[in-house]
Amino acid sequence: MKYLYYSILIIIFCISAVKAQTSVNQSSKSELTIGEIVTIDSKILSESRMLNIYLPEGYKVSDTLKYPVIYVLDGSLDEDFIHIVGLVQFFNLQMNMPKTIVVGIANIDRKRDFTFPTTDRKLKKDFPTTGGSRKFIDFLEHEVQPFINANYATNAKKMLIGQSLGGLLATEILFKIPTLFTDYIIVSPSLWWDNESLLKDAKMFLGAHKKMLVNVYVSVGTEGDVMEREAKSLAELLKNSGQQNMKVEFQFLPKENHATILHQSINDTFKLMFPYIEK
Repeated sequence: MKYLYYSILIIIFCISAVKAQTSVNQSSKSELTIGEIVTIDSKILSESRMLNIYLPEGYKVSDTLKYPVIYVLDGSLDEDFIHIVGLVQFFNLQMNMPKTIVVGIANIDRKRDFTFPTTDRKLKKDFPTTGGSRKFIDFLEHEVQPFINANYATNAKKMLIGQSLGGLLATEILFKIPTLFTDYIIVSPSLWWDNESLLKDAKMFLGAHKKMLVNVYVSVGTEGDVMEREAKSLAELLKNSGQQNMKVEFQFLPKENHATILHQSINDTFKLMFPYIEK
């Protein structure tokens, strides 16, 4: 009986300890928040679109403090948004990058949004929803950017990051409306689209602009002869365009493939943009 009594006391003590520990753990929990998720109703696209928005530490709206903005294509939470935010936070902490807002544009149909119309029958058959880039560019220009500028403390610095089909779209915007962004980070662009028509018409597009006050960063990894050739051709066309105010950097990353290129490319591009300055 004596041992039973002590056993019951031990059990009660253990249960109390677990409850107390659980209570402590629960009372110490708090939300981990790095920004906001906003849904906007697009009249241009006739659908609702989600924006994932990273706000840097200490962010506040004021009359004097304004922030640059990075717009990320393929910006869903399960795509490129979170690891781009991680690089931005790291380069702000360790390098010379200013505190920056990141806007990830979540996808619904990237093949539709990132491609311009094609006359190629096989492409039209294989990708039946494609050809909607004009509307998507209008969406960026007339709905996304105005919304961000109206609701957040932004300055004139606007960067665009796009890989693969996103790189194709970034190149199209650069050629057609270069003033839409100040910096273009174009990674492994799918310039094979429509039998390379964007590359073939590059001189015409570039010659249509008197001044292109932009910085362009093109990169590619070991991703096959076609994509490597196209990325290098794009960089050469830009460098030889006669646009004196356009800065162009090209990076070939031989250790990276199409799956690994983006993170390393953005890391290396940020090193060029925001070199380390010892404090």
